[in-house]
Amino acid sequence: QVQLVESGGGLVQPGGSLRLSCAASGIIFNIYRMGWYRQAPGKQRELVAVITGSGSANYADSVKGRFAISIDNAKKTVYLQMNSLKSEDTGAYYCNAHLISQDYWGRGTQVTVSS
Repeated sequence: QVQLVESGGGLVQPGGSLRLSCAASGIIFNIYRMGWYRQAPGKQRELVAVITGSGSANYADSVKGRFAISIDNAKKTVYLQMNSLKSEDTGAYYCNAHLISQDYWGRGTQVTVSS
């Protein structure tokens, strides 16, 4: 059974930082493309960042230079370091594992950026 469990969300002031983690089980971790998506209230879910097992990463333009995605294959964990957070970064953040036609999702962790 595939499980993706996110953690690390919370309330942070603008300009602050958070680090999200996603622990995976039930998959051959290093062959999946892992990613983070987010969904703000009333908006569609959008891609934040993705990374392959070899460490090749891509980011949404809105987070380039502020967010960094990384993986630890031994721990089967993907991280999202978020710096210089803005109010528009507020939303539910979801972990995703993708391989060809397979997509798995975590339940999400809430990030709220507010003063």
